[in-house]
Amino acid sequence: MIYVHVPFCLSFCRYCDFYSELCRRSRSEDFDAYIEDLCAEARLRRGEILASMPGANTLYIGGGTPSVMPLRFFTQLLRNLPEGPFEEFTVEVNPDDVVSRGPGYLRALRKFGVNRLSMGVQSLDDTVLRWMGRRHNAETAIEAFRMIREAGFDNVSLDIIFGIGSWKGGAFSREMLASTLDRLLALGPEHISAYQLSIEEGSQLAKDASDRKYADASDDECAEQYAMICTRLREAGYRHYEISNWARPGREAVHNSAYWERMPYVGLGPGAHSFEADRNGRERRSWNSESLTGWTSEGEILSPEEIREETIMLGTRRAGGVTFAGHHYAIPEEKWFVADSLVAEMVAGESFGQ
Repeated sequence: MIYVHVPFCLSFCRYCDFYSELCRRSRSEDFDAYIEDLCAEARLRRGEILASMPGANTLYIGGGTPSVMPLRFFTQLLRNLPEGPFEEFTVEVNPDDVVSRGPGYLRALRKFGVNRLSMGVQSLDDTVLRWMGRRHNAETAIEAFRMIREAGFDNVSLDIIFGIGSWKGGAFSREMLASTLDRLLALGPEHISAYQLSIEEGSQLAKDASDRKYADASDDECAEQYAMICTRLREAGYRHYEISNWARPGREAVHNSAYWERMPYVGLGPGAHSFEADRNGRERRSWNSESLTGWTSEGEILSPEEIREETIMLGTRRAGGVTFAGHHYAIPEEKWFVADSLVAEMVAGESFGQ
């Protein structure tokens, strides 16, 4: 299983802290050196990639904003990866890029073997989108989804954000979320992810909060919004299979599910992470430095305590929980909103699970 990190964006969203650099889509030099180094890393780590693929034969290209990349990026990358087809080949796209690049771009992705798109909608309320600093509005997102369907994609994931507080001149409301859910469900994607907004160090949102230009939503407000999402999506026939993810039956994300099941994966590109068991059976995590070219890698061997804690944490994010060392760990859906504190109790406690 392979993850590729694209470190380019045309603009930065207010809340984001993922590694990315501003670029200009029309300037090939913004991309060439990165593509060359990425392909070199893929060749160098071919053995690791092949070793990871029996667990999950998937390729996920995320970012950043992969949809800003020229099509030659896909051509060159795929030449340096094991030959497909991949069971699941996902590319993250921005609605504005889909619309501006047109049907030909989507047809090209299909020819490359992409069979799943993940589109960051975040909201279908224009006031919220403007505050977030998104490049699209609600109409553009809906048009992008229509174009994706017309291009023949039948496995599409849409992301939204909840738990937004108030900002100078505005505030998030239950009605805004309800309207977004109405419009989202009218589109009918196969998969929906809903993430609670958090203030990440280094983001514009963190600066806004420090300058008192943004106030977080209360825990009660976030819990109420999360409950609304859970109820609406359940009633619409989506299966809540992970804390932040819902899918039509059989359309759960294969790649992300493999992360939660702690399968080996190889992360390529600046800022990407990897996970493997080494020759001695020890579990190892590694990560690339954040640099457009010449990135380096470092890693660590996980201790038994870290393996235990991680296994419980990832397992209890999923419906059904996880069995580890003879104990079953599970958190019911109605308590998932406070899962972090419950997991801490499970890890520290002497008796576990059900």
